[in-house]
Amino acid sequence: MGLGDDLELLTQGMRQLQIEWEKFFGGVERKPPSELKDRVEGLIRRYAYTEIRNNADRFRYQSLVSRYNTFNELWNKRLRAREEGRVAGLHIPRTLASLAPPAPAPPAHPAPAVSASGEVRVHQPEREPEAMHALFEQFLAKRQQAGEAGVVKFEAFQKLVSQQVSRILTAKGAKAVDFRLEIKDGKVTLKAKVVK
Repeated sequence: MGLGDDLELLTQGMRQLQIEWEKFFGGVERKPPSELKDRVEGLIRRYAYTEIRNNADRFRYQSLVSRYNTFNELWNKRLRAREEGRVAGLHIPRTLASLAPPAPAPPAHPAPAVSASGEVRVHQPEREPEAMHALFEQFLAKRQQAGEAGVVKFEAFQKLVSQQVSRILTAKGAKAVDFRLEIKDGKVTLKAKVVK
């Protein structure tokens, strides 16, 4: 295998590493992608002290290394922040966090009703975090089962569900909406059922 092949492997490895880190920080994966990171760093080290005569290959290698270093620094910062319990760049000392008064109880809503068939009942998405998280977890599991790539953020998912619920409640005069997830043609689809 030559330098060109290794540079292609390095490009693909870095792309995959970005996806795996986003999955980890998004809570889809439990462990950071250490094995893939080691493989990518091994490819970088292979040519670190080698003279690359072809200008295009040298430029491509240096660009990839620079890009990797930038991403690696960002991942390390996010990992440290996560381990230290910081959120959005703010550090909350654990002693102060434990002294804070408990959060007020949410308004009384029925507990997220997840039926035996896996349907999740939603009345008001923005006021039912448990139901939304239950539905989102099912969505992520179905996407993994279907082999769908890419990262989906909870906020975007919640916004989509909120729009659907609002439209259905208004148009159909329903009290709630039961959602279930299906895999059709290799894609995960969200099915809604009116609850009167």
